[in-house]
Amino acid sequence: MNVLILGSGGREHAFAWKIAESSLLDKLYIAPGNAGTDKLGTNVDLSLSNFDLIGDFAIENQIELIVVGPEDPLVNGIHDFFDSRSDLSTIKVIGPHKAGAMLEGSKEFAKQFMKKYNIPTAGYFPVTKENLPEGLKYLAKAKAPYVLKADGLAAGKGVIITHDLNEAQSTLTEMIEGKFGDASSTVVLEEFLDGIELSVFVLTDGTSYKILPEAKDYKRIGEGDTGPNTGGMGAVSPVPFATPGFMKKIENQIIQPTILGLQEEQIPYCGFIFFGLIKVNNNPFVIEYNVRMGDPETEVVLPRIKSDLLELLNAAAQNNLLGYNVHFDCRNATTVMMVSNGYPGSYEKGKTIEGFDKIDDSVIFHAGTSKSGDKVLSNGGRVLAITSFGEDKADALRKSFRNAEIISFEGKTYRKDIGFDL
Repeated sequence: MNVLILGSGGREHAFAWKIAESSLLDKLYIAPGNAGTDKLGTNVDLSLSNFDLIGDFAIENQIELIVVGPEDPLVNGIHDFFDSRSDLSTIKVIGPHKAGAMLEGSKEFAKQFMKKYNIPTAGYFPVTKENLPEGLKYLAKAKAPYVLKADGLAAGKGVIITHDLNEAQSTLTEMIEGKFGDASSTVVLEEFLDGIELSVFVLTDGTSYKILPEAKDYKRIGEGDTGPNTGGMGAVSPVPFATPGFMKKIENQIIQPTILGLQEEQIPYCGFIFFGLIKVNNNPFVIEYNVRMGDPETEVVLPRIKSDLLELLNAAAQNNLLGYNVHFDCRNATTVMMVSNGYPGSYEKGKTIEGFDKIDDSVIFHAGTSKSGDKVLSNGGRVLAITSFGEDKADALRKSFRNAEIISFEGKTYRKDIGFDL
């Protein structure tokens, strides 16, 4: 098969790394890719917002399967676009149609969906410019901390949590007035849930589903979970508190009702669903849906899948997941994210990265890199994910941290406490 992966981060590098192992693969293309994916296939300079160009490339290169990494093209309807053109409709797309992508594209839609299908989640109150006074009153009556979420996509920056009522009310007003553009024209005020978080992933063909290895990621920039949120500073899999009994609760109370709800709503769905969960008093609650794999969780989840990933994706695209068995590696996988100094605020790009030739016992997934001649340069806030296997979590982390010390670029930083809370 000729396969096209859309995206440029660590998630997409992990997909390319895993798909490149497949016996089904003929040619692999990544658009736009990075310095890591360049070694596994052919990077293609395509804009993910230009569906016509992506379609033309797919035809010219006889692409049979497209794996959509990030959320924006899905929310903007790339799957629908391919279905709408007769010359593209036979190309399989892994990622939901626009209607299914609303699970991530609109927090209010997701909340309404969960309420309708009795899926456990925090209480909420949607606010627009028209009912802003009621929103301010809702906050005044609520208990701290206060959770405010931009309804639409806000590049991971649209969630505000504060203990200060005045700050919460002023932030709500700022969000409604355009702090995050159209993404915060509606703001979802949410009950705060106190517990420990967990990421659970499924691949579904819309009817059947396969549960993939779970993971726990670390969002805060600082050790001890301090400082602002990032796109993710590291992840571990498996997660010790995700016992078989707890995972069965997740499947019965959350996964199955979600899949059945999509069917009831007549929303076709072929792709991944990421359940961002929190464990409260031994019960799971949904914090958010994502309609694609997470990053950096993908960098520990995909390495633990022993089955041929391209076979699995092809089975989903052919609505044939039911008879497919997925096998997992029982070892622990950990990833430590190396980031640019200043991230998630302003940071410099173009720093030369060295030390790749000295790495042992780890896989380096490129999250934000580019090439200049023979040099690999930093090209993002999150730069590299260092993934390692171990017989236990401590062994895997030891390898990741050791290799994080070996890799060097100006201003590199990383958290040294990933996984220590488990």
